[in-house]
Amino acid sequence: MTVRRVTKHGERVLKTLCPPVDYEALKPDLPALLKDMWATMASARGVGLAAPQIGLSLRLAVIDVRPEGKSLRLVLINPEIIAREGEQNEEEGCLSVPGIYAPLPRAARVRVRALGEDGAPWELTGEGLLARAFQHEIDHLDGKLFVDRLPFEHKLKVLDAIKDAKPRWS
Repeated sequence: MTVRRVTKHGERVLKTLCPPVDYEALKPDLPALLKDMWATMASARGVGLAAPQIGLSLRLAVIDVRPEGKSLRLVLINPEIIAREGEQNEEEGCLSVPGIYAPLPRAARVRVRALGEDGAPWELTGEGLLARAFQHEIDHLDGKLFVDRLPFEHKLKVLDAIKDAKPRWS
């Protein structure tokens, strides 16, 4: 298990649409890759991590929002949002844009379909933080960062903050 470097705003892999994963081709490397992703996410104190955030253009993400303080580890391979409802407008941040937070409207409830670690399909409806995490991580797989979704006036402020913060990012 290795804690990997988290890619940062401005790196090309974060703006690249990830192609669907061939589960059978990935299967031999998946256990070690997932261990690295879990370790990296935990080390950075995140609730989700997408493969592009460790430099890999794979349609793969992990999420653990810890509802009620209990671990709920989700592996999302080739995820897609199949339903959205309502709206929430909470502060959001990203491991690839460290130290930058902004309120961002997202759907309050989303239903996701994906393959799990074992290759079996699953569907789950998430609300609140889990809904936000689903949308955030799937955005990464689509080559989008949360700052790309900000309203124009917020985006300008955040881009200035990113410019100031970038020299401190390691």
